[in-house]
Amino acid sequence: MTVPAWVPIRDELRDEVPYGAPQIDVPVRLNTNENPYGPSQEAAADIAAAVQEAALELNRYPDREAWALREALAGYLGHGLTAERVWAANGSNEVMQQILQAFGGPGRTAVSFAPTYSMYPEYARNTHTRWVAGRRREDFAIDAAAAVALIEAEQPEVVFLTSPNNPTGTALAPEELRAVLDVAPGMVVVDEAYAEFRRAGTPTALELLDDHPRLIVTRTMSKAFALAGGRLGYLAADAAVVDALRIVRLPYHLSAVTQATALGALRHTDELLAQVDALRETRDETADWLSGRGYDVAASDANFVLFGHFADRHAVWEGLVDRGVLIREVGPEGWLRVSIGTPEEMQAFRAALMEVDPR
Repeated sequence: MTVPAWVPIRDELRDEVPYGAPQIDVPVRLNTNENPYGPSQEAAADIAAAVQEAALELNRYPDREAWALREALAGYLGHGLTAERVWAANGSNEVMQQILQAFGGPGRTAVSFAPTYSMYPEYARNTHTRWVAGRRREDFAIDAAAAVALIEAEQPEVVFLTSPNNPTGTALAPEELRAVLDVAPGMVVVDEAYAEFRRAGTPTALELLDDHPRLIVTRTMSKAFALAGGRLGYLAADAAVVDALRIVRLPYHLSAVTQATALGALRHTDELLAQVDALRETRDETADWLSGRGYDVAASDANFVLFGHFADRHAVWEGLVDRGVLIREVGPEGWLRVSIGTPEEMQAFRAALMEVDPR
């Protein structure tokens, strides 16, 4: 895509392209880390009824504070959280954008550690925030000493950490997070979009909120809750931090339909999360199978697996697409990422990969 010269777009955006994973109509789509198990008929009917009730009042603006939803999200998260300490928006993408609108901006710096979620630098670009990316270790973990050195040198207003990390699946060790919290002069954001998939014993940053008022923990309902189409992301933080975000939010940013949908899904939390254990098991089986075939596999606490190395990963990706299997060409050069699907989808992935890349 090329923006014509006559369109007065900002200079730094002229050669950019919109973010997005390929959307290809193939039988097996394992490229966007979706939950392959959708809501049951009962849950879908309850959500539909809630949306229908909201539709009867669509002539009115929604609750701009989304209070009932924030109360429900606080109850789900636990850790003594209350609605005042929870904020929700249209996907965790909007949550992140609001964080940089409030705490980033011209003359301010955001830091993260690559490879990580590719949208972070775009949020920075869109908010005129200076972006600095450190590097992760070869095993994709955070090098605490290097992270501390970078933060002390840059003095960033915002630090983005991701646990589990996307696209590697790597969880953040408690000592790594504490090292960053001890030196960061501004906000520290821990993106836990895939937290429900983490292995037993892997902690959540929610445990540290009470002792670190500049810590923000973000979550989403897109993954474990199988609500990617509902577009609901949220965060937990100190109440003063939430109030700062309320300053930059757009009026009535969260529609009545979105709030009703999310509340309906939260009423079926046990059911919607019931497949998480099965997805963890399939993830671990997939990782073991890939390792057994000679691939390097990143340790994953998410619902996907990053594996390599390939001399020509694009050729492998194309070969899989030709066989009806779509995975993601993302992350470090030479690596590919496969989302965890149903047993049938994972079998199709295995069969296609053995044809494309026999080992």
